Amino acid sequence: MDTIHVTENALNNIRALQASMEAEGFGLRFGFTSGGCSGNKYIIEFEDAPEPDDLVFDFEGVQVFVKTEHMEKLKNSTIDWKESLMESGFDIDNPQAKRACGCGESVDLG
Repeated sequence: MDTIHVTENALNNIRALQASMEAEGFGLRFGFTSGGCSGNKYIIEFEDAPEPDDLVFDFEGVQVFVKTEHMEKLKNSTIDWKESLMESGFDIDNPQAKRACGCGESVDLG
């Protein structure tokens, strides 16, 4: 079965974000939209409930919502969290990505 993965580091940061944004119990929307210099931009945001056509993944109580039609281009992706002096935030490793752009915010998903 196609799936996605979330690292322990990302789970810890998702829980911290849920608490700071008063979004406990919300799930994490993971998907993409058209835009950016490579054609697609990832969506990672909190939503209070899945949509009827969503796949719902549970990681130690953290739910991740993925639209069924997005799964083919997101399958086996890993959501991680990066922390550096310059930036912190989600880091996506997607085996379907043909190339990432220089801005770091968009990706070519073919």
